[in-house]
Amino acid sequence: MKVLAAIDIMNGEVVRLTKGDQSTKKVYSKDPVQVAKKWEKDGADMLHIIDLDAALGNEFNNLSTISEILDSINIPIQIGGGIRHIENFEKIVNMGFSKIVIGTMAYRNMDEIRVLSKNYSDKIVISLDEINGNIMIDGWRSSSNYKIEDAINKFNKLGIKIFLLTSIIKDGTLSGPDIVTLNSINTDRTSKIIASGGISSLIDVLKVRSIGCDGVILGKALYEDRLDIKKVKAIA
Repeated sequence: MKVLAAIDIMNGEVVRLTKGDQSTKKVYSKDPVQVAKKWEKDGADMLHIIDLDAALGNEFNNLSTISEILDSINIPIQIGGGIRHIENFEKIVNMGFSKIVIGTMAYRNMDEIRVLSKNYSDKIVISLDEINGNIMIDGWRSSSNYKIEDAINKFNKLGIKIFLLTSIIKDGTLSGPDIVTLNSINTDRTSKIIASGGISSLIDVLKVRSIGCDGVILGKALYEDRLDIKKVKAIA
């Protein structure tokens, strides 16, 4: 199971939100590049970088900072946030990012996803940002009108196999992952599921691994020194 270290960037700073609520923002660093280097040094398999400004539709975006991270480290980067058109996607692919996380675009512009899936199915990670089985979009502010299982089936038919499941009610709470939902969708071993939201202990990591998830994202637990990447890697 791959270990991904999360770096959420807002206004050029590394932050964490709770349940996607901007009013809960906590700044952990004003230097995202140094944070990326630290997680690489600690042994992360990949970085999971989200441009929160882009995701929330703010005028500001952090692509220049994220590009600097790309040039500064050697491990792969999975990037997401505000990627809502083919042109955005292809620009990011050409920059050299390994995986591109698509949320809103996937549920609103299915024709564009069909086009992208023909050439980039191995690069695409579909977001399953959910509350009670309902997938949310627009920075978690609107319903997509999709259920998790329906979304997985639809994108599987396009040859897309990688999915990022984030339990919104767990995100940033350090209350443990949504094991019930992860277990319910991980019965199809042809899909690769990355677990995100609530991971706070080595026991949580073991639970996610036992379900058969392909990856786990470590966020707030890293920044609050509850988890150490080296120890996670030892059991993952």
